[in-house]
Amino acid sequence: MSLLMHIIQNEWKSLLRGKWVIGYGLIFLVLTDTLLRFGGGGAETLLSLSNVMLLFVPLVGMIYGILYIYQSREFVELLLTQPINRGVLYWGLFLGISTPLMAAFIIGSMLPLGWHGILMIDGMASAMVLALGGILTLIFASLGFVFGLMFYEDKIKGFGFTIVVWLFLAILYDGLVLMLVFLFGDYPLENFVIAVSMLNPIDLARIMVMLEFDVSALMGYTGAVFNRFFGTAMGISVASAMLLVWLAVPSWIGLNVFRKKDF
Repeated sequence: MSLLMHIIQNEWKSLLRGKWVIGYGLIFLVLTDTLLRFGGGGAETLLSLSNVMLLFVPLVGMIYGILYIYQSREFVELLLTQPINRGVLYWGLFLGISTPLMAAFIIGSMLPLGWHGILMIDGMASAMVLALGGILTLIFASLGFVFGLMFYEDKIKGFGFTIVVWLFLAILYDGLVLMLVFLFGDYPLENFVIAVSMLNPIDLARIMVMLEFDVSALMGYTGAVFNRFFGTAMGISVASAMLLVWLAVPSWIGLNVFRKKDF
């Protein structure tokens, strides 16, 4: 067995012993089942689930990422005394904590969708919502790792910065964009809005959901501009590509910080 897989499996066992990830999956299982029973049809349930996912999955991913860095400090420093490649160790730790978190969301949400028949009726839409939740988990867990390494000696500052980033991206971002559009409405801002929307992975995921369901009234300004310029298929493709960039960049930054950091 490779060293990378050994580290990943060790992290999986540690997480499962703590039962926290299982509880996280059960929350989405109960939530999805409740929405399906009392929230209307499949499309309405998927939209409601995506709204919850866009708000809480990034928060949980970031908090858990930074919390792991702080709680496993002595363990990581002990491993670094061994002749272990830092890149392998980083990927082992990151994948070891982010993939169970991603699986908990996907499995917890997918099971009710399956036994209520939504996967058969709205298979593509269901797959998109589940995939977006998974990739947002990876993106924000990697951001949590980056913030934990950046504020390695100051936990209060690290957690504070994490909460501020989540509040900004999840809640304040669209409001600020709309304010800029209102203030500078006399100027052609479409290209600017498209560029700005690509700087927020939560906004990109929301746009993809709205384009898939073709809910123009709920798209918001950035979603409407995306739809106008790219159309549904191209808009989803562009947003998907940018989400992959969002996954690659924090992972690369975290890896480089981890390699160079003097623990």
